[in-house]
Amino acid sequence: PAADAAGLAAALEDNRRAVDEACTLGAPCLVLVVGSLPGALQGQPAYHDIARARREVREGIATTLEYARQVGMPLAIEPLHPMQAAERACINTLEQALDLCDTLDPARSGALGVAVDLYHVWWDPKLAQQITRAGRERLLAYHVCDWLTPTRDLLNDRGMMGDGVIELRQIRGWMEDAGYAGYAEVEIFSDHWWAQPGEVVLDTCIARHRGVV
Repeated sequence: PAADAAGLAAALEDNRRAVDEACTLGAPCLVLVVGSLPGALQGQPAYHDIARARREVREGIATTLEYARQVGMPLAIEPLHPMQAAERACINTLEQALDLCDTLDPARSGALGVAVDLYHVWWDPKLAQQITRAGRERLLAYHVCDWLTPTRDLLNDRGMMGDGVIELRQIRGWMEDAGYAGYAEVEIFSDHWWAQPGEVVLDTCIARHRGVV
């Protein structure tokens, strides 16, 4: 989303560069964190109409998808937790993301799908249903961490797997039952874990991945 036509054009060009970079890296997909109210991240939203932001996201993904198809780079829409709906992503549930996929890629071609990040979707009462709905063609990425109670920072206090409340093995089972066969990628935004020695973090990730994921 953007405040004006020039901003929308710049965003589309940035998306195109991101697709090219993903191709250069040989990435399996390009994950889309779609943005929301322009300027909200800086505390100065250009407008307050989240429905407009969602329309601009749909149109932007549609245009980007045309180019991504040409170069063979799948796009994965990542819904973010509603706490970040104003400033980081106006797509907030797996159902929303899949509705977009069905609108823009009704043939389930593999060109458009979703990234399931447990930090953002673990709470959703429709999660199992929507993972099944997505199926193998739509499930393009899977991110694991844990939700701490209490959470001290809504961006940078994710938990190491096993330290919080997410039913990690159950959800992984849902993913695999739906046909997902990719990596369960550890993604922990955490001031605590960033402050630890790298080898400690990696050893802990490996142990928890084996033990609770």
